[in-house]
Amino acid sequence: MTNEKEIVISVKNLNVKFLSHGKKVHVIRDISLDVYKGETLAIVGESGSGKSVFTKTFTGMLDANGYIDSGFIMFGDIDVTKFKKSKDWYGIRGKRIATIFQDPMTSLNPLLSIGYQISEVLRLHHGLSKKEAKEEAIKLLERVRIPDARKRYDDYPFQYSGGMRQRVVIAIALACRPEVLICDEPTTALDVTVQTQILDLIKELQEEYGWTIIFITHDLGVVAKVADRIAVMYGGQFVEIGTAEDVFYRPAHPYTWALLSSLPQLGTKEEPLLYIKGNPPTFGDEIIGDAFAPRNEYALRIDYIQEPPLFKISDTHYAKTWLLDKNAPNVEKPRVIRNLRERMQIAADELQKELGDTYEKR
Repeated sequence: MTNEKEIVISVKNLNVKFLSHGKKVHVIRDISLDVYKGETLAIVGESGSGKSVFTKTFTGMLDANGYIDSGFIMFGDIDVTKFKKSKDWYGIRGKRIATIFQDPMTSLNPLLSIGYQISEVLRLHHGLSKKEAKEEAIKLLERVRIPDARKRYDDYPFQYSGGMRQRVVIAIALACRPEVLICDEPTTALDVTVQTQILDLIKELQEEYGWTIIFITHDLGVVAKVADRIAVMYGGQFVEIGTAEDVFYRPAHPYTWALLSSLPQLGTKEEPLLYIKGNPPTFGDEIIGDAFAPRNEYALRIDYIQEPPLFKISDTHYAKTWLLDKNAPNVEKPRVIRNLRERMQIAADELQKELGDTYEKR
């Protein structure tokens, strides 16, 4: 894959396995991906597809029974797969690559005040005095739009709403001053109004601080607002990679078709809500051929026998499906996504109206 932009993280032929009940479970299966400076890359797929496991390898946060079996991850000129000890990660984790998790309560210590937790990050990473760290922490709380930040500095996490706690986690990420920010389902537990506010805040801060963002989600509707590129993940592999325009309006893999077809915001009263039948593959079992084949109504005979290569569609667009082979039959995409641009615009207009009505009521 060629791109003139600067590569921040380069992953090549990565394989991640876990030891479970004496058995090696292959979770990330020989995948490669470049992440470019300043972009927002969305990694999309159902729960259990390997999204979080993949990005945890960037910060050495795999569970104790997980390990990188082969491949490499270059962060600049550093191959982080060579790190063996926790102290090897001190200069990377948090300081250069920070993570915002789905539930802020798992990131915040309920026994410590909000201000203390931000101040400690500033003191640890930047050597500020206690007084300097407090003033900087208050500025960060103000930057993420916490009302009365100075008064709320000594509050505890339980005194903040879910949306405000997520803003605090973003403030902690700001305190680290990272180059790369991993957002792991950061808006899943929030209502649609707060979700939009958090997404807007992340985008605004990215423009201000020049972050490279990796956004993990199962909801393609969320990334429509923020992503420059999208990598669709299934069964521990990327099955489609392209710009947001490519993936939304020129999708090539049947799994991407299914994800787009099942977007709740595209549903109408006249049409039943679509869903993907069956279950994702179990990593404990050997995957033969295309992992999506058992759930794919467009599957070919070869899908059950041989794994497809990653076909190049354009300089920015790739998909891992035998339907792109020159000998494959012509297949028509599902009707619901043929006019996706118009449907997405209608959904966006309705959401904007809903948000406007909500603000008026307040």
